[in-house]
Amino acid sequence: MELEQVSKEKEKVHRGIKRHIKRADSDMTSGSIWRLLITFALPLAAGLLFQQLYNTVDTIVVGKFVGKEALAAVGSTSSIINMLVGLCSGLSMGASVVISQSYGAKDYVRLHDAVHTTILVTIIMSVIATGVGMAIVDPMLTMMSTPDDVFGAAHDYLTIYFAGISGLFIYNMGSAILRAVGDSRRPLYFLIFSAVLNVILDLVFVIVFKMDIAGAAYATIVSQFLSAALVLFVLTRSAGPYAIHCIKGNILKQVLSIGLPSGVQQGLTSFSNVFVQSYVNAFGSDCMAGWSSYNKLDVYALVPAQSIAMASTTFVGQNYGASKLERARQGVKQALIMSISMTIFLCALLLIFRDQLLTLFTNDSLVIQYGSRFIGMIAPFYFCTCFNQTFAGAMRGIGKAKVPMIVMLSSFVVFRQIFLYVGTKLGGGFVLVSLAYPMGWVVCSIAMYVCYKRSALCHPEKAQFAAADTAKDENVEDAIETADE
Repeated sequence: MELEQVSKEKEKVHRGIKRHIKRADSDMTSGSIWRLLITFALPLAAGLLFQQLYNTVDTIVVGKFVGKEALAAVGSTSSIINMLVGLCSGLSMGASVVISQSYGAKDYVRLHDAVHTTILVTIIMSVIATGVGMAIVDPMLTMMSTPDDVFGAAHDYLTIYFAGISGLFIYNMGSAILRAVGDSRRPLYFLIFSAVLNVILDLVFVIVFKMDIAGAAYATIVSQFLSAALVLFVLTRSAGPYAIHCIKGNILKQVLSIGLPSGVQQGLTSFSNVFVQSYVNAFGSDCMAGWSSYNKLDVYALVPAQSIAMASTTFVGQNYGASKLERARQGVKQALIMSISMTIFLCALLLIFRDQLLTLFTNDSLVIQYGSRFIGMIAPFYFCTCFNQTFAGAMRGIGKAKVPMIVMLSSFVVFRQIFLYVGTKLGGGFVLVSLAYPMGWVVCSIAMYVCYKRSALCHPEKAQFAAADTAKDENVEDAIETADE
């Protein structure tokens, strides 16, 4: 099959990646759509649940064994942490789209280059994020109008967390690489291990060693570093081409063009949440602790929307790369149905058992009262997130990450801040602060639906497929398969 025309490097790449594909990955360009989405999304959902355990366990332990001020401190730091984590998540999403499209198009050389580039860029970003994170701790806490009785604990927790944030960055990016080619199980196994370890270390550091909030932070970063080490081990041992030795300029440009808009959107949204937190802080430490407790339950109810949206990004990316637009559209429809059904079910459970669930974090009746009110005002709107998350995931899957960025920044940042400012001036108080998130979700969902209906998925004449050399690479693959036989 004219193997002489195949370079040694390309042949090595194809052989290595084919061996990896046979073991762990999933081709989503054929087979039952709903079954592929479910089997891929379930490990993602479980992974998100265990990932949330990091902060939830921190919250429970410090709330029960340190005090409500420590509980408020841990909860109030989430928006600051998510500013930098959001940038990493966006870049990992960009890498995931490039890799999933290459996988769907069977362009394994481009896939190989994308993996190398992604890992090295992640290491560079980790160093930058560590320095920036530690530098912004005090200014951000001051900007949030953090009360004096909470400031010191929040400062300690954030400083330690940012010092070890590279573990989270590397795990997230490595997991995104594995998920892009259909492997959502091994990242889950690693996360389960580190989440269980985090629980053990939390109890040991806080209760046994009396390290208070610093112990919770140390437990988190140690666990994250171990999950990062495990995912790197897989990426470097599963196949030869995964060694880190260079970056490809064209691949870097593609990853950044998709990933930076998503990262900027998530980072700025989290930054705007700092101001939302300042509105909450104005009600005092009891309300802050109630808000913190609510947020720890809120993230679990949103897991179906997030995990299915991530699955739809990979599904759409692979099928878009394979030029199967109708199949990609069907995947989006089925993903939306699954997401809404699961979210409504979890919302009902949260509303019914909210008081009992809040006692996991504190026994303070005023804190529980505030948390219960937040749940009652916000939870009925959770289903709205299914629309904006699923449509945004589909848009990113075809490489149009700027559209979700613009829509979500307009909805979650600009609209939400205007809503809070105007509402406060009109005397909206607690009710207004509670409705800021749901109103942003509604606006975003409507806008994302309009953008989706105008996209290349619904108008094939607009499609621009990334893999121009697909036919050539498939011929190369056929030649290698023949040689293997």
